[in-house]
Amino acid sequence: MSKVILMDFYAEWCGPCKMQDPINEEVKKKFGDKIEIKKIDVDSNFDLASKYTVHAVPTLIIEKDGTVFKRYTGVTRANVLEADLNAALK
Repeated sequence: MSKVILMDFYAEWCGPCKMQDPINEEVKKKFGDKIEIKKIDVDSNFDLASKYTVHAVPTLIIEKDGTVFKRYTGVTRANVLEADLNAALK
């Protein structure tokens, strides 16, 4: 089975990032162990944020088998994430 990761690039000072947290929790409840969610603070993980060319937060990236599958900038609704995560898991 493919390894699917939802990377959440955020910052502590970012209001929209705080709005994204409960959405990510809802998604995690639906998918359980099928996906992994990694929260990445851009202020303390500059190199990783740079590697993924993150210029705004929140930025969410679905990674499948080490490759970027889908990317979003800004608060992203659960139904959008769920549809793309289902596609990534196929």
